[in-house]
Amino acid sequence: MRLKATLPNPLVFSIFFCCFCFSSLIERSEAQATTDAAEARALNSIFQQWDLIADPSLWNISGEPCSGAAINDTDFEDPIFNPAIKCDCDYDNGTTCHITHLKLDQNYFVGPLPAFLGNISKLQYLAFGSNDFSGPLPPELGNLIKLEQLYIDSSGVSGEIPSTFAKLQNMQILRLQGNSFEGPIPSSFSRLTSMTDLRISELSKVGSSLDFIKDMKNLRNLVLRNSMISGSIPSDTGEYQKLQTLDLSFNKLTGLIPSSLFNLSSLSRLFLGNNSLSGTLPSQKSQTLLTIDLSYNELSGSFPSWVTPNSQCVLPGLNCLQKNFPCNRDSPKYANFSIKCGGQEMRSSEGVVFEAENSTLGPASYYVVDTNKWAVSNVGDSVNADYVETTLAKIDNNLNPEFFQTARLSPGSLRYYGLGLADGSYTVSLYFAETRFDDIRSRTWESFGRRVFDIYIQRNLERENFDIRNEAGGGSKIAIQRDFKAEVTENYLEIHLFWAGKGTCCIPNQGYYGPSISGISVISDFQPPVSDLPPPTASRKKNKTGLIVGILVSVGVVSFISIFAVFYFRREKLGINEDEELLAVGLRPNMFSYAELRNATEDFNPENKLGEGGFGPVYKGILLDGRVVAVKKLSVASHQGKSQFIAEIATISAVQHRNLVKLYGCCIEGDKKLLVYEYLENRSLDQALFGKIYLLEWAWSLHEDNRSFELVDPTLTIFDESEAIRVIGVALLCTQASPMMRPPMSRVVAMLAGDVEVSTVTSRPGYLTDWQFNDITSSSVKDCIPTSLASRNTNSRVGRLTSPSMAVDPIPSPVNITQPMLHEIIGDGR
Repeated sequence: MRLKATLPNPLVFSIFFCCFCFSSLIERSEAQATTDAAEARALNSIFQQWDLIADPSLWNISGEPCSGAAINDTDFEDPIFNPAIKCDCDYDNGTTCHITHLKLDQNYFVGPLPAFLGNISKLQYLAFGSNDFSGPLPPELGNLIKLEQLYIDSSGVSGEIPSTFAKLQNMQILRLQGNSFEGPIPSSFSRLTSMTDLRISELSKVGSSLDFIKDMKNLRNLVLRNSMISGSIPSDTGEYQKLQTLDLSFNKLTGLIPSSLFNLSSLSRLFLGNNSLSGTLPSQKSQTLLTIDLSYNELSGSFPSWVTPNSQCVLPGLNCLQKNFPCNRDSPKYANFSIKCGGQEMRSSEGVVFEAENSTLGPASYYVVDTNKWAVSNVGDSVNADYVETTLAKIDNNLNPEFFQTARLSPGSLRYYGLGLADGSYTVSLYFAETRFDDIRSRTWESFGRRVFDIYIQRNLERENFDIRNEAGGGSKIAIQRDFKAEVTENYLEIHLFWAGKGTCCIPNQGYYGPSISGISVISDFQPPVSDLPPPTASRKKNKTGLIVGILVSVGVVSFISIFAVFYFRREKLGINEDEELLAVGLRPNMFSYAELRNATEDFNPENKLGEGGFGPVYKGILLDGRVVAVKKLSVASHQGKSQFIAEIATISAVQHRNLVKLYGCCIEGDKKLLVYEYLENRSLDQALFGKIYLLEWAWSLHEDNRSFELVDPTLTIFDESEAIRVIGVALLCTQASPMMRPPMSRVVAMLAGDVEVSTVTSRPGYLTDWQFNDITSSSVKDCIPTSLASRNTNSRVGRLTSPSMAVDPIPSPVNITQPMLHEIIGDGR
């Protein structure tokens, strides 16, 4: 039985409980082996609110709960027996029964959880996951001191984890995954020394350390994924002799990985990826440790023999899956690629070939296609052994009738990499269809299944909480396509689909969650400088070898001769080279080699990136003579030609001022153009002026939260709402980092005049990539922005042509007098 209901207000339960408390003392002496009256009447009352109707052969809902299946040998996990209870009737010489097990999971219950649950004092087992509750967990749950197992997976609750849980010292299994909890993990959890299975993941706001697990030596499974855990891994991990699974991935851990962790005889699965762990790996590991994820850390030194491909490799591609991704990033060869994720090669109706991606992935795996054109990596332990979702249902789309019948599935983190791409602007098309969850309109507990994940492109968050079914209007088995813009600056593209813990983890069965994707297509927005022809595979070499070789050799020779001739005669005609062009404008800057600058910036390591503008990224580097420099790498997409490049050198060299950066030199090698400046510690001008506080970031945050009206000065008591929204929308469009994404001035004027609609703003301004922003309600933000902006009441939303009498007086925000106000900073010229 699966139920739909709304929980009544917790106050109702308190009234019921108090009213029945006195009468229970009288009735207990009159009944034999009956349920504790307070528990029975409270439980019956809530089930009546749910209009619960059950098979009388199971248990009596409206009368005596501890009857039928609640006290006989009926399997508690039987799906028919739901909601379910189990009772122990050995109290008071066999005259009183207490409810010890309560299962409410996999139903259609909504509303807040009632505090009355904390009054079922003998409860040992409680499960209410896979529902759609709301609000925080009631702290009264901490009164269930007999509780041994608590399952809250994907129940819809939020807020902080109650510190009262520290009283549950008999607790052995606690699962809090798939919700929207806020940190920190209470330090008092250190008292829960009986814990064998602890799973807390996807916390926000406040971080924690691992100190609270110091006495949990009985742990078998510890999952603290994406929980803002900082600090180091305890050095005494060798004492956790029962540990079988350890997942500390996607946190902020630093320091060395204890070598004792690799030699635990019981440990079989270890996930430490996406942290900042450093050092080397031990030379040996336990034979039982077969699933390991150490990707995206800062490991150094040579890898031991148990990592190398010549051994039983449990870490495929570990040398590639580091934070700067050093593999397959040679000179550009390609300008597009298309992948049929999780399936065989297919051709769209438009003739686009989607290459096969039916590789065998595992819980920590990495695969590169034989052309070195793209790669895929996965992290996460799935109940789906193939990591592929398959359906026989026909899904209408414009690609291929069978295109969406297979999809790549990941339980946590799925990355696709474009390799050897020419630098420039690209359109990234992602194809999805939800085939596993029921249509949301079916109103069953299975329809509560939600696949919610984040989409990152080039490590920029493009879509948060992306839900395939919602994007398709709530329907299942409906194909959708979503397009994004991406800038390739280092011949490399990363598409990252990440399960951040929202949605559900256990529908339709335990352990089912994470992103799913059916196809990827990446096409350049510019005329590529490469032929984009992949090298022939072994099978193609066997067919028509003579013809292919003959054609390619002939074309190649003719092309080479033609290009060489054109280049030679042009150079002869002009009679100049790059150095001579620079001399012609009176310059002789220091010329650096590309290899020298690549070495100085550690191969343009993203960790050294200072920022990025419309013309390309800027990196911090250290030259061989010890000078610290800033290296500006001009992208192909910037369309800044050689003449503009030389003009910029001339301008900077001609203007010398103590407040302007000095130009040390440049590099011109083929299509690679770089400028080398002196490095300044104070970073960019906007940060010198504004210190998070960054007004553009604040504006974007309000826009994302549908609070754009808070940008309007509260002293404007009368204004046109539609015009304000139009101006804000145009401003966000005009502050996109890429020139290709900004509207031309003619369209800006037309949008402001109302002649054309304002385009939808779908991506955050690129200038915000190096900024982190907390909500405007934080005191640190209010201390530094103008009072007129910070103090707008978030509940006072003005309408069209609002009158003064309707306006709400702004509430002054606290001002830190030691911090200069924004207008003061600008006014003083600082």
